[in-house]
Amino acid sequence: MAVFVTRRIPTEGLRVLSQASGCRVQLWDSEEPVPRAELLAGVAGKRGLLCLLSDRIDREVLDAAGPDLKVISTMSVGFDHLSLEDIKQRGIRVGYTPDVLTDATAELSVALLLSACRRLPEAVEQVKNGGWTTWKPLWMCGYGLSDSTVGIIGLGRIGQAIARRLKPFGVKKFLYTGSGPRPENAAEFGADFVPLMKLAEESDFVVVTCALTPATQGMCNKDFFARMKKTSVFVNTSRGAVVNQEDLYEALANGQIAAAGLDVTTPEPLPTDHPLLSLKNCVILPHIGSATYATRSTMAVLAANNLLAGLRGEPMPHELQL
Repeated sequence: MAVFVTRRIPTEGLRVLSQASGCRVQLWDSEEPVPRAELLAGVAGKRGLLCLLSDRIDREVLDAAGPDLKVISTMSVGFDHLSLEDIKQRGIRVGYTPDVLTDATAELSVALLLSACRRLPEAVEQVKNGGWTTWKPLWMCGYGLSDSTVGIIGLGRIGQAIARRLKPFGVKKFLYTGSGPRPENAAEFGADFVPLMKLAEESDFVVVTCALTPATQGMCNKDFFARMKKTSVFVNTSRGAVVNQEDLYEALANGQIAAAGLDVTTPEPLPTDHPLLSLKNCVILPHIGSATYATRSTMAVLAANNLLAGLRGEPMPHELQL
C-alpha cells in the first residue's frame, strides 16, 4: 500500500500510517505546500493520496497517479480543491474530516465576530502607537450582540455551533438561510428560515458558514451588501469565493456596512497590497479556523484512518459520497 502524503502533518497522523502493516509512506516533509512538479512525481504509481485543502487535485494529478490510485483522503472538511467528477469517473474513493473541526471553527468565528464588531485590532494598534491619550465617551465604540439579530448562512454543524455560542450573549433573534429549511437544526435557537436578501436586510450580524458550491459562489455581492444595515457586521469563515471581495471592499470603504471579519479569502494567502488590507474596519485572519493543536491532531488521525480503511476496502470513518 504505497501512499503519498503532500505535507508534514501532525505526528499522530503520520504514526497511524507508519505503524500500519504493509503501508509505505512517501512524505513531502515540509510545512510549505508541495510544488506542482513534486506532487505529480510523488503521486505516480501510488494507491493512496493524503492531501490538504491547498493541494489542487485535478485531472492532471489523477493522470500522473495512473490507474493504481484507489483512495484520496483530504485533511479538511471542504473538498472544493478536488475535481470530484474526474475522481468519480475513475472509481476513486474520497475521505474527508468533518465534525472534528466544528468546535474550533465555531470558537474562531465568534472571536472574529467580536474582534470586528468591537474593533479590537484597531484598539490594540492605538495602544501601541500612542493613540490612547485619555478616556473619551465615543472613542473606539463598536456594536454589541445583546438584543441583536444574527443571520447565519448555512445552518449546518458549524453554523449551529456558532449559534450555540452566541446565544448566551443575549442575541434576541436568529435567522438562517440555505438550500432549504432545516427545522431540526433551527429548533434549539428558535431560528427562522428566510430568503437570503431578507436575512441581509434584518440581521445586525451576518455569519457565513455554508459550503462553496456553484450556487453559493459569489453569493455575497454588491446587491447583498446594499441590503445590509449600515451598522451591520459581516463575518465569513466558510470559503473565500462565496464573497465578491471587490464588492465587499466598496461596501466597507463607503460605509455601506460597519465592519467585516474574514478567515478565508480569494486567493489564499491574500496579497499584502490587497485593498481590503488597507481598511481599519476589516479584520482578516490567515485561515486558522481549525488551528488548535488538538483539532489538527485529530484531523490528521482521521485523515490517516480514512486512507487506510479505503486501501483495505473497508468502510471509512468519514467517506464523501460521490
